[in-house]
Amino acid sequence: MKLLAATMAVALPVLLSSCGSSTATQEAAVSTPSVLVEDAWVRATTGAKDTTMTAAFMSLTNPGTTDIKLTSATSPVAGLVQLHEMAAKNGKMVMQEKPGGITVPATSHAHLSPGGDHIMLMGLKQPLEPGDELPLTLTFSDHTSHDLTVPVKSFTEEEDHYHPTETPPIK
Repeated sequence: MKLLAATMAVALPVLLSSCGSSTATQEAAVSTPSVLVEDAWVRATTGAKDTTMTAAFMSLTNPGTTDIKLTSATSPVAGLVQLHEMAAKNGKMVMQEKPGGITVPATSHAHLSPGGDHIMLMGLKQPLEPGDELPLTLTFSDHTSHDLTVPVKSFTEEEDHYHPTETPPIK
């Protein structure tokens, strides 16, 4: 009996200390978020020239110390989802798939916005009306993902951002 009591007196503090550090490590991992997603919305197709596609916009914040990339997105309401950018080609602004994904810099943010980087949803399976919501999953280079329910909002500046005209020459 004395041997059991002596063994417990030595083993119990060791076991408790190892459990405590493991729990603290797990809590730290859980409490340090990857990328924060805010103000997400999708452009309604109502009134658009092409109602088979739309775009999603949002703010992505990276509180960590390493750059993270948004590498892909998916939604069951679209046949194809791509990460896009606006780029100058032959004096015109064109929309194109963004190679390598969208970087969210360490301790900073990336804004997905009309006329800039955005998520393109193509081959829509239904029209999107203001007030609707759609599921959207974002996948990041750190192997995390975010499942979102994104509101659909009206957007009336389609001509300026999605069917750009020639860029004026620089003087």
